[in-house]
Amino acid sequence: ETRVCILGETGTGKELVARAIHEKSPRHDGPFVTLNCAAVPAELIESELFGHEKGAFTGAAGRHIGKFEQAEGGTLFLDEIGDMPVTMQAKLLRVLEEGEVERVGGDKPVKVSVRVVVATHRNLEELVAQNGFRRDLFHRIYVFPLLLPPLRERSEDFPELVAHFARQVAAQNGWKEKEFSAQAITALQEYGWPGNVRELRNVVERLVLLAEGEK
Repeated sequence: ETRVCILGETGTGKELVARAIHEKSPRHDGPFVTLNCAAVPAELIESELFGHEKGAFTGAAGRHIGKFEQAEGGTLFLDEIGDMPVTMQAKLLRVLEEGEVERVGGDKPVKVSVRVVVATHRNLEELVAQNGFRRDLFHRIYVFPLLLPPLRERSEDFPELVAHFARQVAAQNGWKEKEFSAQAITALQEYGWPGNVRELRNVVERLVLLAEGEK
């Protein structure tokens, strides 16, 4: 039940790590629910997390169950927690401390049993120093930090990653599997990979599509 904070550049596989943590935990039979805090407008993130009642605001035509209730008995993965608005951080802290949420427009709290795992590409300690992230919330979520190194620092992983993605692409498209030569792997290792593993997967798919022959 320890709160894990996954740190790493965009594309390093933070959600995959969060999912693996969930699947190896006692909550593995429960749901794994995700929310990218950077992708939700500030005015909607409270409703996304906690839900809302019918008529709570303009456009609320019915009750909406938020991510916390959806994740009951399982894990809620909050990606890019460093981009959460400061006003929302206070409300999240209260949920983590009290174990209950209150839907927007609701009049009573709802108990929830959810493990929260967070991730960010930002330096949370710097954000705290700049008053961009609440110190009390930082201490709540930063119990066990996991740092994912960028792909450019993991050259020994290339052969296995490339082979895995090549098999995956071939299986998804019904293609014959193609093998990458040692020279091809070396060429891939020499690139900087600003998009990390996500970028590598896309490049492997493109190469498998365009390459002639079995290598």
